[in-house]
Amino acid sequence: MKQRVFSGIQPSGESLHLGNYLGAIKGMLALQDSHDCIFAVVDYHAITVPYDPASMPAQKFNAIVEYMAAGLDPRKSILIIQSDVPEHTELAWLLGCIMPVSKLEQLPTYKDKKARQQSPTMGLLDYPVLMAADILIYKASLVPVGQDQLPHIEFAREVARKFNAAFGETFPEPQAYLTEGAEVPSLLGTGKMSKSVPGSFIALNDSPDQIHHKLAVAVTDPARQRRSDPGEPMRCNIYAIHRLYTPVDRLAEIADGCRAADIGCLECKAILAEEIIADLTPFRECRARLFSHPDDVRDALREGAKRARPLARATLDEVRCVMGLDRI
Repeated sequence: MKQRVFSGIQPSGESLHLGNYLGAIKGMLALQDSHDCIFAVVDYHAITVPYDPASMPAQKFNAIVEYMAAGLDPRKSILIIQSDVPEHTELAWLLGCIMPVSKLEQLPTYKDKKARQQSPTMGLLDYPVLMAADILIYKASLVPVGQDQLPHIEFAREVARKFNAAFGETFPEPQAYLTEGAEVPSLLGTGKMSKSVPGSFIALNDSPDQIHHKLAVAVTDPARQRRSDPGEPMRCNIYAIHRLYTPVDRLAEIADGCRAADIGCLECKAILAEEIIADLTPFRECRARLFSHPDDVRDALREGAKRARPLARATLDEVRCVMGLDRI
């Protein structure tokens, strides 16, 4: 029996960016041929903070199109919109009934978002429980994620342990699946690429000119104030992205050229830009095709929900039974 995989991404007004692609989607692509995969656009998570209801349908459609354009194949994987499988939220309620509020308040993502909101909602507090339910409803054992999501995966493991201890062995403890690009550095020189930080990321649908421009103005090696200064590539965020793209022999050549000041930062950025453009060209072409055939995307989602709901329902029936909530 194949291992089950689940992962999800929130819809937003922005395209997926290089961090999403290298940190999570590459992991999904690596698993879809050999594992039983379910991938979701998690719209219920997106409403835990202020949002525009009028734009939500287009944001969800854009997210699933970009999933498919990146290579996630509905013939190999189940692709769903989270709200099309309501069992996710019912399981979240049941799991929330065994998790202490104090534990939820300790999670770093809640603390961070709470600091930015005047009146955080119950949904925001309960976000990690819903994320655990997303994974556990399918009894997934692997979750492709970026580095920043590791606390949530550990929380899901804790939820599974707590439930199993209280009601008997029901859920596997999921493991994070990290790629080499689990944390893609920001173009601003500190932190990681993030949709919420303008100028920090390259979007997957950026044009070649936009990619060249974003890299040209990106912060780079702090040791190189002038073209003639020897560089320190291991401290350079642009070189860190090179390590995710550039073949090993050419990577060594770039590092040596940087240290000897034979290669300037602009040259280094131009090489990286061409590598990224070549990698993303099939994505942009497939994205355009899918937007011109929206019914194909909707058909994939209908089929995905049709396949996912019986799996989710079976888990929920089992959970209700062991919790003493089965029908009388």
